[in-house]
Amino acid sequence: MKAIWNNTVIAESDETIVVENNHYFPPQSIKKEFFKESETHTTCPWKGEASYYTINVDGSENKDAAWYYPEVSELAKSIQGHVAFWKGVAITK
Repeated sequence: MKAIWNNTVIAESDETIVVENNHYFPPQSIKKEFFKESETHTTCPWKGEASYYTINVDGSENKDAAWYYPEVSELAKSIQGHVAFWKGVAITK
């Protein structure tokens, strides 16, 4: 699977985990040069507190377009640290 934004592959993996229709990419599969930590946090009742990344490709910024769970509940252990996308980031094979 590939995560593409602004015509650039920002993550790629054959080992994504699908939860609630979102592909979670292993942390080592993201291209870190495009990701910047955000101050945004949200809480999922069953997964825990999510942290966000802002994506920057060729000077274009997509605020809080990726999220991950640094710490998770027992139910979500499989996606701890994995990164998922929204806000126009295309997920393709």
